[in-house]
Amino acid sequence: MNPWVAGARPRTLPAAVVPVAVGTACAVGEVPGGLIWWRAACALVVALAIQVATNYANDYSDGIRGTDADERRVGPIRLVGQGLAAPSAVKRAAFGAFAVAGVAGLALAVAVGPELLVVGAASFLAGWFYTGGPRPYGYAGLGEVFVFVFFGLVATTGSTYVQTGHVTGLSLAAAVPVGFLATALLVVNNLRDIPGDTGVGKRTLAVRLGDRRTRALYVALLVAAFLAVPLVAGLGGRPLGAIALAAVLLAQRPVVAVLGGARGPALVPVLGATGQVQLAFGALFALGLALSA
Repeated sequence: MNPWVAGARPRTLPAAVVPVAVGTACAVGEVPGGLIWWRAACALVVALAIQVATNYANDYSDGIRGTDADERRVGPIRLVGQGLAAPSAVKRAAFGAFAVAGVAGLALAVAVGPELLVVGAASFLAGWFYTGGPRPYGYAGLGEVFVFVFFGLVATTGSTYVQTGHVTGLSLAAAVPVGFLATALLVVNNLRDIPGDTGVGKRTLAVRLGDRRTRALYVALLVAAFLAVPLVAGLGGRPLGAIALAAVLLAQRPVVAVLGGARGPALVPVLGATGQVQLAFGALFALGLALSA
């Protein structure tokens, strides 16, 4: 795989796609004349570009701090840490991806309202300061909060908002299981990195909780996501949304691996499997919510 493609960490991209799909599905039946598809496309571009930008920004910031130079680190390639690209080039790639998100977000702000500029700016800052700046919050164990808020609540309700002009109760409820699955993706990533992060003083939530409790958190997030589905579908008046429960069949493999004590390189495929659960869940959830409208 091309190093720049690998550096964008494609296994994490379901975290950007799913909330947009689910949030857009929540807007079906709420927009006179039907969904405005160019807005949905722009929302997807914004989410994907912010995810890619954040991944490059993390690579850059961790690389210049020396965090990724630790020999115990496993997982995806690190462009800066492994000397595959100059730090300045990775920083430019991050800013370029943020710029793409900014252009698409500006189009939405012109069509919907300037409040989206505030949301976009907050998302950019959150993406950069996850591992960037003098006090990165990712090093303080707050990364999971960021993911739940921005790739759960904000991205899902925001995708509904650009269609309807307001946040709906359904989109807010649907954002919760979406956020749980996005957070699970980060939790298993940080579970894999506990030895390396501990060695360089990176106090992620996984490092703070320890191996056993991090594994329990991962499983709890997956279970909570699926338990929320019938509540959201039933109380939201979109019963077909419950078809997302079928994605639980894909969750068995990563859950068994995590509970079985997989660690280090053995957790790399678990990250991919978690992304597959997230994608299947999102596709089925969005389809069911839309068909029930």
